[in-house]
Amino acid sequence: MNRIPVLVALTLLCALLARSAAAQNSAEIEKAIADLESKWAAAQKDGQAAVVAPLLADRFISVSTEGKLATSDELLAHMKPGKWEDYGISDVKVIVYGQVAIATGLWSGKGEVGARKVDIHERWTDTWLRMSTGKWQCIASQQTEIKP
Repeated sequence: MNRIPVLVALTLLCALLARSAAAQNSAEIEKAIADLESKWAAAQKDGQAAVVAPLLADRFISVSTEGKLATSDELLAHMKPGKWEDYGISDVKVIVYGQVAIATGLWSGKGEVGARKVDIHERWTDTWLRMSTGKWQCIASQQTEIKP
């Protein structure tokens, strides 16, 4: 007869432990995605398309600050090293929704890529998906220029 309170207590304990595990797992995923963003930014700075390629899904799509669409192949084909005075991402935040993670942040770059001078500040949003292999890949990216 006293089994009901014990069962209720065990059920509540299990629910609390599951919630704690999910929060911890979410924090681990958030860090992993932020690390992938840093890896992407460092490789893009040096024009290392081979490092960025495995981070992008087969059907990846990007929307540039000019509103132009680019596939992963197009993005990688235009990736070139630059001579940078300033380059980097900051304010990276990641929100996890099960198998999807949304990363946002700021990017600033000042320097030259080929003959083109660059001095731009952007806010970006990347959408990551955990693939059936368990690997996280970016499926969509969007950049918005921040005007001074």
